[in-house]
Amino acid sequence: MDSRISSRALATALGGWRAREPAYEALADGIRLLCLDNRLAPRTALPAERDLAAALGVSRATVASAYRSLRDSAHIASHRGSGSVTLPLPRRTPARSDTHDGLIDLQQASPAAWPGLAAAFAEAAADIPSLAARPGYDLIGMDALRAAVAEAYTARGVPTTHDQVMITAGAQSAIHLIASVVVGRGDRVVMETPTYPHAADAFRQAGARLVGVPVTTDAGWDMDRLIQTFERTAPVAAYLMPDFQNPTGRSMTSSDRAVTLEAAQRAGTLLVLDETTADLDIDRGPLAPGFAEEDADLVVRVGSLGKTVWGGLRVGWIRAAAPVLRRLVAARPARDLGTPEFEQAVAARVLSHYPDVTAQRAELLRLGRDTVTARIAARLPQWRVPPVHGGVSLWVALDAPLSAALVMQARVEGLLLSAGPRFSLDGGHERHLRVPFTADAVTLARAVDVLAGAWERVSAGVPTTGHATVDAVV
Repeated sequence: MDSRISSRALATALGGWRAREPAYEALADGIRLLCLDNRLAPRTALPAERDLAAALGVSRATVASAYRSLRDSAHIASHRGSGSVTLPLPRRTPARSDTHDGLIDLQQASPAAWPGLAAAFAEAAADIPSLAARPGYDLIGMDALRAAVAEAYTARGVPTTHDQVMITAGAQSAIHLIASVVVGRGDRVVMETPTYPHAADAFRQAGARLVGVPVTTDAGWDMDRLIQTFERTAPVAAYLMPDFQNPTGRSMTSSDRAVTLEAAQRAGTLLVLDETTADLDIDRGPLAPGFAEEDADLVVRVGSLGKTVWGGLRVGWIRAAAPVLRRLVAARPARDLGTPEFEQAVAARVLSHYPDVTAQRAELLRLGRDTVTARIAARLPQWRVPPVHGGVSLWVALDAPLSAALVMQARVEGLLLSAGPRFSLDGGHERHLRVPFTADAVTLARAVDVLAGAWERVSAGVPTTGHATVDAVV
């Protein structure tokens, strides 16, 4: 056993779990989804049956039956005297249909590789003799790639020199490294909610106490709340996605960026700007990147080629002031010893064609966005699809708080998605579903058709009376 979850925390994480009858199987499905999303890590001790029953407002027999179902599907193991513990999941789980053909996976929200990538690999392969004469990796990155990243920032309106850039093994590696350096146990970190869940995981792992600031598809960032949060909590860092935020697709206005920077300067807060989706503009048009760096030590930018070029090209970067970079470089060996130089050589070649990359991505994402929007309007007109002008996904509003139940039903029917609560810092968002539009149009249309069928089955099974306790948890 590595950890334990309380009955109250599990009830909050489950959200609107009671979407069908029998209740014990709905509860078991809710816990399965938490395991599949890794919100319940393997070897986590579950609450005692009596405690969870009290927190959920159900009978102990319902919880006991749910635990029995989870044991039968190999999601938990129970031992007399030590309770029930979640198990590591096999590659294929009973929650997924093992016999279903044509599985659609929309959990990653990453497009297929840029068509010119194969040529970049071939060009880099021609340089293998010279690359092989080098160590193969280094802590800060190849000069040529750092210079190319600096030039890309300068072209965006963020003047940058190569000594302000550090190459990492993807954006997630960069976020973990930053969190490990700037956060001490118990330090407060401001994050948007909903947000990119793996970033929240990284800061939690570093010991941070996360403080959420709402961002919505209609109003964007709650700037009053953000200012108050900075003033009240004096956070050591704030993690934000100012362009095409994941999952809402919203972008900060120029005013939002200026106000955020001013609040951070007053509080002495490090702004960690995740710009992995910043170049995925469909039809918004150019926008000043903002966060003018009068106090450069307080602004750190993270980027990568994962969303723009290919998720398998594990190359990212950190742009920061030299003193901040020195701290990051010094701490890096405890996590990894550098980014492979062959991948860096490929990345440098890709960046020399970056305008072609972003143009192709814009057309691909435009078709995907428009396909999903039109198909949902036709098949699920009761859902509300917000307009987005870039990024990788739609934050769709459902007409009932059944996101987790819908995702479980869709999984059985061959469609893999992440439920709204996966993107929450502290529970909720059961009325939202992230629908990526990064796949091809045919696949996306088929995915919406699966969703429509799954929604019909899930919404038809919703109990209509006697569950006020559950509704209060949502």
